[in-house]
Amino acid sequence: MMSNIKLGVEVVSAHNLLPKDEHGSSSAFVELDFDGQRFRTTIKEKDLNPVWNESFYFNVSDPSNLHYLTLDAHVYCNIRATNSRSFLVESLPTKDPGLTHTEAPVVHPMTNSVPHRRVERHTFHHLPNPNHQQNQHQNHSSAPASSHHVPKYVADEMKAAETQPPKLVRMYSASSSQPVDYALKETSPFLGGGRVVGGRVIHGDKTASTYDLVERMYFLYVRVVKARDLPAMDVTGSLDPFVEVRIGNYRGITKHFEKKQNPEWNQVFAFSRERMQASVLEVVIKDKDLLKDDFVGFIRFDINEVPLRVPPDSPLAPEWYRLEDKKGEKIKGELMLAVWIGTQADEAFPDAWHSDAATPVDSTPASYTVIRSKVYHAPRLWYVRVNVVEAQDLVPSEKNRFPEVYVKVQIGNQVLKTKTYQARTFSALWNEDLLFVAAEPFEDHLVLSVEDRVGPGKDEIIGRAIIPLSSVEKRADDRIIHSCWFNLEKPVAVDVDQLKKDKFSSRIHLRVCLDGGYHVLDESTHYSSDLRPTAKQLWRPPIGMLELGILNAAGLHPMKTRDGRGTSDTYCVAKYGHKWVRTRTLIDNLSPKYNEQYTWEVFDPATVLTVGVFDNNQLGEKGSSGKDLKIGKVRIRISTLETGRVYTHSYPLLVLHPTGVKKMGELHLAIRFTCVSFANMLYQYSRPLLPKMHYIRPFTVMQLDMLRHQAVNIVALRLGRAEPPLRKEVVEYMSDVDAHLWSMRRSKANFFRLMTIFSGLFAAGKWFGDICMWKNPITTVLVHVLYLMLACFPELILPTVFLYMFLIGIWNYRYRPRYPPHMNTKISQAEVVHPDELDEEFDTFPTSRSPELVRMRYDRLRSVSGRIQTVLGDIATQGERFQALLSWRDPRATAIFVIFCLVAALVLFVTPFQVIAALAGFYMMRHPRFRYRTPSVPINFFRRLPSRTDSML
Repeated sequence: MMSNIKLGVEVVSAHNLLPKDEHGSSSAFVELDFDGQRFRTTIKEKDLNPVWNESFYFNVSDPSNLHYLTLDAHVYCNIRATNSRSFLVESLPTKDPGLTHTEAPVVHPMTNSVPHRRVERHTFHHLPNPNHQQNQHQNHSSAPASSHHVPKYVADEMKAAETQPPKLVRMYSASSSQPVDYALKETSPFLGGGRVVGGRVIHGDKTASTYDLVERMYFLYVRVVKARDLPAMDVTGSLDPFVEVRIGNYRGITKHFEKKQNPEWNQVFAFSRERMQASVLEVVIKDKDLLKDDFVGFIRFDINEVPLRVPPDSPLAPEWYRLEDKKGEKIKGELMLAVWIGTQADEAFPDAWHSDAATPVDSTPASYTVIRSKVYHAPRLWYVRVNVVEAQDLVPSEKNRFPEVYVKVQIGNQVLKTKTYQARTFSALWNEDLLFVAAEPFEDHLVLSVEDRVGPGKDEIIGRAIIPLSSVEKRADDRIIHSCWFNLEKPVAVDVDQLKKDKFSSRIHLRVCLDGGYHVLDESTHYSSDLRPTAKQLWRPPIGMLELGILNAAGLHPMKTRDGRGTSDTYCVAKYGHKWVRTRTLIDNLSPKYNEQYTWEVFDPATVLTVGVFDNNQLGEKGSSGKDLKIGKVRIRISTLETGRVYTHSYPLLVLHPTGVKKMGELHLAIRFTCVSFANMLYQYSRPLLPKMHYIRPFTVMQLDMLRHQAVNIVALRLGRAEPPLRKEVVEYMSDVDAHLWSMRRSKANFFRLMTIFSGLFAAGKWFGDICMWKNPITTVLVHVLYLMLACFPELILPTVFLYMFLIGIWNYRYRPRYPPHMNTKISQAEVVHPDELDEEFDTFPTSRSPELVRMRYDRLRSVSGRIQTVLGDIATQGERFQALLSWRDPRATAIFVIFCLVAALVLFVTPFQVIAALAGFYMMRHPRFRYRTPSVPINFFRRLPSRTDSML
């Protein structure tokens, strides 16, 4: 007889829900209907990617009708203002109680019956087409009929990818309290090289090129080169030509030329395979006019006849084509074109206009530059060391007084001053080192001015020297730089470029060099992507190659409002070493597919790759309309990657806002680290982290902070002058420019990190305390036996310790992490942070808050700092007491200790070490009945020793 059967349903999560309230968000819940029974999940407030992980069980009234029953799952949005609900999405009905793939939510039906049946849990990554959501139903219904619009090999790949949807497996972080929605997820996507399963490529494509870490995307490329003998259109016989390339509802437009019948454009247009809405490509030449552009002629292409071109094939040669009128008859004029189908591995991809990066209405040439992909190379940075030695024959404006002088040194926006020297002659001596940052090519000069402090707040320039940085000597070590005398020129005007020189004999003595033996720190030392010195002759060969595939993003939060709905125009930036990369901007897309691949040489495994996602705010009608907004970033340390393994993970984009931590979406990446020389990589682990000069002639902490600030400004300035520019807010966010600022949350996080480190020591101390108190007599006796063995055979102590660590390491190998570490909100203390502490962290510097609030925060900071000060003082006191044992600070205590040392030396000389060790250990682990509540004699003696607290004010 069959027992009662129940249907178990687990509602896991939902992705990419549509915003339904005025805040661009949604408060979703799920309703389940089965066999006349209804259940409802909890409401997830303002979350477009909610995670429930809730289980429900339905009674099956008639098991014989089980296969005819339907499970319905509906997602609703709870609207508080009207106390109503808005329908969001309906999942596919389930008739067979097995594993189900739904769009949203992810629902797992499970059957509880006898015999018990094991059901594995999976989550599926759904990537819907974000464009033209109002036409989704029409597109799905017409997909089979439109398959003839693309070549057969493209349709076959589309079919293969659709039959094997990428699967996500949840990867829980080390902290069990980390929310599931913030955890890393391992995926199994179908990439250009084949399907990735467990870090290995299976069912690989042997013909795949090096562009194998991204999904292969096909584009229809159109290169518009030039035209000749175009017909005149205006009454004056002139022509203002431009080309419009269109397929279906998408069009790309070249720039127009004034009165030119033989124009040259040389522009490339790329139409995505997924957006091909027609089977005919039209290339139209028009005449620019104020009211309405005039038609000149056009050329048509059947997409099915366009050839395929995949690198390393040579680029397709352009050809001349005769223009046709609207009736299809040949007319005067020719257009040189090249039309082919290729992938994102094509050389024309970075500089092309993309249909998947623009909407049909936004295709003007002005928008090309701010949406295209780009590879940037950060400038090579140098430290400039200026040693100001002395100055002679100074001529002040007042002849009856000795000058009170200092030297002001300037490179670009960097200004430093020496100390003021009160001269008793007409010479001055400083011998001070001033440090600056400069970038190749050197555009700014080194400007030195000797100034005389005539009165309070009034300085006069005695003389000035200008030294081109290109003429400054470079060094890669700490060899002595020869000093030089430079003549000071007397300026009439303050402006450097308008100097009227007078001949006189004032001179300044300098040592100036470009220090190439250092690594110029332009990013946080915790997340450095490059540790090489500036001088290239000191570089070692690369140890490997890092490949990054930026696949897609899912569930992004809307960052702006357009046409009454929330949307985003996103792009990704990746930084490693001197090379920065930027993907194309995908407009009006909350689930963008980038599928762009980049490579870097790796010189040190202790470096970090940083990938950030940003919202492009430079697409307004008048160009720049504000700062690009940060969506989130991912850091990957190279040393955590196994060689040759393909890591395909979906990373949550976590950002700390003034209201708390927030998940902005997920970024899907594919990463592979390939080792070129395993021996060189192992040798790097024995090398110092930074170049040798950092240890021979180190900088102070204040100097490093100042120099890093200048370095970030220089890199941001240079990259901001590229086309398209990489804006300053992007460079600062990628470089963690604010990592050094005070944060109560970060201070707590570091404190708890410290406590976690010592937790093992505390646990060992507690275990040993239980041994000494004989709480478990059997364990205590066994420890006594083991200790006696080690005391009798002390030569076994170190081998036993190392063997124990070896066994622990081998045992932990099976539990080794199989994925790179990611940001953890629990470790960062971002989940329990107080709102006022967040407001303090995001406050400007200097503060913009009221004096009362600043006073309260200052008092709180004093309280926290007082506790830290007490702990550090206690540690210092114990160290000073150790020093006081032999310093005769307390003559009686030192005399007692010296006599004790003499007696101990004699006893240890005549007593075997094993006996002494055994007696000491047994004394420490003696039974509680032989213990006293008062501290022991050695502890009392140590606590009575003096420390320097007596000298503290």
